[in-house]
Amino acid sequence: MKKEIPVTKNDKVWVVIEDLTHDGRGVGKVDYYPIFIENAIPGEEVEVRVLKTTKKFAYGKVLQWKVKSENRVEDVESDWIRTGIAPLHHMTYDAQLQFKQNQVEKVIHRIGGFDSVEVKATKGMEVPSKYRNKAQIPVRKLNDRLEFGFFRRNSHDLVPIEDFYIQEPEIDAALIAIKPILERFNVKPYDEKNQTGNLKNIVIRKGHYTNQLMIVLVTKKKKIFKIGEICKAIVEEVPNVSSMIQSIHTENNNVILGKEFVRLYGDEFIEDELLGNTYQISAKSFYQVNTKQAECLYQEAIDRAELKKTDVVIDAYCGIGTIGLSLADKVSKVYGVEVVSDAIEDAKKNAEINHIENVEFEVGKAEYVFDKWLEEEMKPNVIIVDPPRKGLSESFIEASAKMNPEKIVYISCDPATFARDLKLYADLGYQPDYVQPIDMFPQTSHIECVTVLKK
Repeated sequence: MKKEIPVTKNDKVWVVIEDLTHDGRGVGKVDYYPIFIENAIPGEEVEVRVLKTTKKFAYGKVLQWKVKSENRVEDVESDWIRTGIAPLHHMTYDAQLQFKQNQVEKVIHRIGGFDSVEVKATKGMEVPSKYRNKAQIPVRKLNDRLEFGFFRRNSHDLVPIEDFYIQEPEIDAALIAIKPILERFNVKPYDEKNQTGNLKNIVIRKGHYTNQLMIVLVTKKKKIFKIGEICKAIVEEVPNVSSMIQSIHTENNNVILGKEFVRLYGDEFIEDELLGNTYQISAKSFYQVNTKQAECLYQEAIDRAELKKTDVVIDAYCGIGTIGLSLADKVSKVYGVEVVSDAIEDAKKNAEINHIENVEFEVGKAEYVFDKWLEEEMKPNVIIVDPPRKGLSESFIEASAKMNPEKIVYISCDPATFARDLKLYADLGYQPDYVQPIDMFPQTSHIECVTVLKK
């Protein structure tokens, strides 16, 4: 017999929050039927309006509290929660760090099957706000005005925002200064529905230590009327602009940057420092958005690898070379591999800038490059992997184990794929020691982890 859903859309119900989902929504239940609720914390009793129902769960919105958690922050900005900019900022920072440790523990035990692997307390930030060195801001027309903001979660409805809370203050200040300049020159914001207008997004990158700013205008068309005067006005109004780039993005999709880039002003890159090395960062470079915590993360990986001067290290997914170059002075040789050719060119430049000579970088899919290196009888002591959220492929895991390193240092930005991959490595004889979560993205549900796998 088909089980009936106990609530319908727009119902008002009282629930006790029992848990948090992986993305930080509170979980309350009506007759064992879960409702996922933003801005709700375990232990709270809340009245909820049901916003949407499915066969297995519903989404709801808090109307009022009967009981509030001691972990609640009272001064909450609803736009930061609604847009997903800072979906956890209604929780104290200690509670956020505990939540992230719990999330990692759950998947390590449930998905990985590692009941005895310890998950340490999450390493957080002293000041868990205003940390992002990169902003990607949609530009749209609202009430006949050009507006900057962020989309409401699971929609393309723009919420106008000036204080983004988690971005470095100079980035927010730059956005506030740039907006009236664009209005003055009558720059047409993009209209997604009607496919009209030109300016889709503004991307701003900042060197955390150098303070250099890069402004990227993402446009639908190549021509921007009076672009020379616009650039001049922005450079006069915004301090420390050392690069302005246009990215031309003609397609209608969710990708931020286009494939064609035009230098409008200054250099094609900005510079920043990480663990004492200098890096050139272009508009399309992957570079960790939280410089201070990236240093914490990489230092954790380097320390845990217990490197020796005789070691040969492979830096898989090396990007622009940040991890490999950070540890090069501690080992005999570093080999970096990355599928994106532009990133490898950047990595080579970064090695040159920092006068690091014991590194080699190669373009290609890591597992294929590993096969070539095996034929050349390369014998790495340590392999470091830092994959995207989807984690590692089975073919990569098999190829890296075939290289027979003493240690594999795994840096992860997704605990679920991390736990899945650790299980596959365990089947090949590589066991994890403890897992260290590091809070790279305070006020959000994202978490980075580091572990060392040993044979």
